[in-house]
Amino acid sequence: MTQAPATSKAIRRQHDREIVSLALPAFGALVAEPLFLMVDSAVVGHLGTPQLAGLAIAAALLTTAVSVFVFLAYATTAAVARRVGAGDLPAAIRQGMDGIWLALLLGAAVVAVTVPAAPWLIDLFGASDTAAPYAITYLRISSLGIPAMLVVLAATGVLRGLQDTRTPLYVAIGGFTANAALNVTLVYGADLGIAGSAWGTVIAQCGMAAVYLAVVVRGARRHGASLRPDAAGIRASAQAGLPLLVRTLSLRAVLLIATAVAARLGDAEVAAHQIILSLWSLTAFALDAIAIAGQAIIGRHLGADDAEGARQVCRRMIQWGVVSGVVLGALIIVARPLFIPLFTSDTAVQDTLLPALLVVALSQPISGVVFVLDGVLMGAGDGPYLAWAMLLTLAVFAPVALVIPTLGGGLTALWWAMTLMMSVRMATLWLRSRSGRWIVTGATR
Repeated sequence: MTQAPATSKAIRRQHDREIVSLALPAFGALVAEPLFLMVDSAVVGHLGTPQLAGLAIAAALLTTAVSVFVFLAYATTAAVARRVGAGDLPAAIRQGMDGIWLALLLGAAVVAVTVPAAPWLIDLFGASDTAAPYAITYLRISSLGIPAMLVVLAATGVLRGLQDTRTPLYVAIGGFTANAALNVTLVYGADLGIAGSAWGTVIAQCGMAAVYLAVVVRGARRHGASLRPDAAGIRASAQAGLPLLVRTLSLRAVLLIATAVAARLGDAEVAAHQIILSLWSLTAFALDAIAIAGQAIIGRHLGADDAEGARQVCRRMIQWGVVSGVVLGALIIVARPLFIPLFTSDTAVQDTLLPALLVVALSQPISGVVFVLDGVLMGAGDGPYLAWAMLLTLAVFAPVALVIPTLGGGLTALWWAMTLMMSVRMATLWLRSRSGRWIVTGATR
């Protein structure tokens, strides 16, 4: 009787140490990625307003294109972690190489479409006559780095599956530093203008991809894993990633609908919405880092045929999600007098922002549970369920959000609708986790 609590506490401490050791470096890598765009914006902003406007439009297109393929990281993490758990490192690395080959193929296809279609894409976004030439230049050059960006996603998934989140952190820091130096040198030193900023980013991304490939290739040679493209393996990686692509597109649709509704509410409302969305994205990085740890750990336990270990980790991850959400919500409430003036001095925007921000703070525990369960189910390779659950969430959210302007609702009502969206996600993910149907053990699902 006296042994059980101690054993239970020891297991929890072991889970906590593992979660922290994976989540903290993952958080650093996640935060480093948006800094690329911040550096580009800071450097290009001093060239003039048309250049900055062109960068903003092109960057929005590039970010969307790359974020759609984030499944390369998620699906690869789960597949590699399973094989690690099964004790088959050569097969784990072979699986990772399939994901990297898929990334190269997808990247080449995106470049083939983006470069000739750049003027049409920029015009679709309604760029002004002064900003459009800069946007086209930046988009065409930066799109050449998309294959490298997708390789970075897939290779990051490989290392996460191998339970290594430190290397992606170091690579992200190195890439950020190189990008900053190259931007300043090429934009001002070489007098290349916005083209210099684009080339700097492409070179930095290619450098990051080269480092990742060197790490993976070294591991493949050490364990005797083949580096050659395997059609069946690439096809399997694509099939595993397709449901996660549907999930990601549905989530992007939710965010686009929310922004469109905010724009219909008025200038103050859409400005306040953008500030809240930026803050919401920042808290998402913290919660996503925990989810990444969950992907790697759950996949490893299932690969090792340890169903009970996977259940224990799932329960502990939920506790982490709730606590993290409460802490983030409290920070938002306590720090709001400090950071709101940093974003805007317009009293109309501030007045609109405050009540909606409180809704976001209150909903953070829900977000915490959603993110960690998302990670658990991704780690289990339960992509088809995640796709259907997100489609259901979109079907519930869209009509509620779209009717808000008609009913005279404001930004606070929109963020209550966003909270409804997260609540539906939590309900669907919670039901799945309770059912146990996600628990499929073995080296492959």
